[in-house]
Amino acid sequence: MKIHAIADASRGSVAALVLLSLLAACASLGPAKVADGVLTDASGRTLYTFDRDTAGSGRSVCNGPCIGLWPAFVAAGTASNFGDYTIVTRDDGTKQWAFRGKPLYTFSKDAKPGDRTGDGFNNDVWHVARP
Repeated sequence: MKIHAIADASRGSVAALVLLSLLAACASLGPAKVADGVLTDASGRTLYTFDRDTAGSGRSVCNGPCIGLWPAFVAAGTASNFGDYTIVTRDDGTKQWAFRGKPLYTFSKDAKPGDRTGDGFNNDVWHVARP
């Protein structure tokens, strides 16, 4: 009887590990992760959207001095669309991730992962990106 109890407990542990792995994978599907209800890059920096970008246009209007303050969430040259994530080609030819058609950015004034100091910036035209 003890052998069956150990085997049952072991199966339960394996099932729990599989479930935890699946939940972790769901939190990071695509190029961004989800932390505390917002999209982040791999290092935990908050991602933002810009109201002046038109969803689905395939381009970003944040160029010149704007991109210095709001760095693009860059996609590798080999990256391809993935679910709600699409690729935008910037004016300079670099690739940028977009979520549901809106280009994604970080904010240069966020000092550490988890900061959200750009939310509502510049007359409320910058917003944290939410899944």
